[in-house]
Amino acid sequence: MVNALTIDVEDYFQVSAFAPYISRASWDSCECRVERNINKILMLLNERKTKATFFTLGWIAQRYPQLINDIVNEGHELASHGYGHERASDLSPANFFIDIDSSKKILEDISGVSIQGYRAPSFSIGENNLWAFECLARAGYKYSSSIYPIKHDHYGMPGFSRYPVDVGAGLLEVPITTVQLFNKNLPSSGGGYFRLFPYFLSRWLINKINEKDKRPAIFYFHPWEIDVDQPRVAGIDKKTKFRHYVNINKMEDRLGKLLADFNWGRMDDIFINKNKIGITSV
Repeated sequence: MVNALTIDVEDYFQVSAFAPYISRASWDSCECRVERNINKILMLLNERKTKATFFTLGWIAQRYPQLINDIVNEGHELASHGYGHERASDLSPANFFIDIDSSKKILEDISGVSIQGYRAPSFSIGENNLWAFECLARAGYKYSSSIYPIKHDHYGMPGFSRYPVDVGAGLLEVPITTVQLFNKNLPSSGGGYFRLFPYFLSRWLINKINEKDKRPAIFYFHPWEIDVDQPRVAGIDKKTKFRHYVNINKMEDRLGKLLADFNWGRMDDIFINKNKIGITSV
């Protein structure tokens, strides 16, 4: 079984939870560390002979075009994370289309490759803005990985399918991976949960998806999660502080174990190009 390894390419100061503390107007004055972190990730993937999908902000691409070319030249998939990490749920349909269309064009102009995939910042497509799918299809995307079928205080649509769904107009939604236990979806796809849970539990959850559901898992993480030396943001609330920094010193070691314990590949190869899995429709 080949699972999908995905990286949401954003810097520490662009995290949605930091929005009340770090204004967008100040982004250009922040110490940007995404370049060194992505280069470190590329080296790790090269050592493991692993390919991945990089959901990348247009804001990052404009400032670090060589980084975009490095991702593509290493054989990884380049995909869109929007332009400036604005939640889809905070935008009107018109402004959302501008965001996803501009980021797609920026990434394509820099890289010279077609952009097929999109992931909404903070998994911000849900039951109240399913109109976003029509916008994505109109902008020329082939798939989205934007819905997390769990209950969470910042995102989530627990009633959505746990498996890829044809949402119309040639667009596939590939939801973030969950495991179903006692009629409840449990997070099993990375991010803060991967840092919070002991590694053996994360490994067990992915194994369960592969062996019982006979499906590929989708794992995601962020470049800042391997950066123990990133600047600490002052004045943040305790919950945000815990979520952002918990076990960040263990992340790189756990990633190494994850890459060794499972087979990994690109989203487009697993869900689009090879059409390996059954797709439902809505």
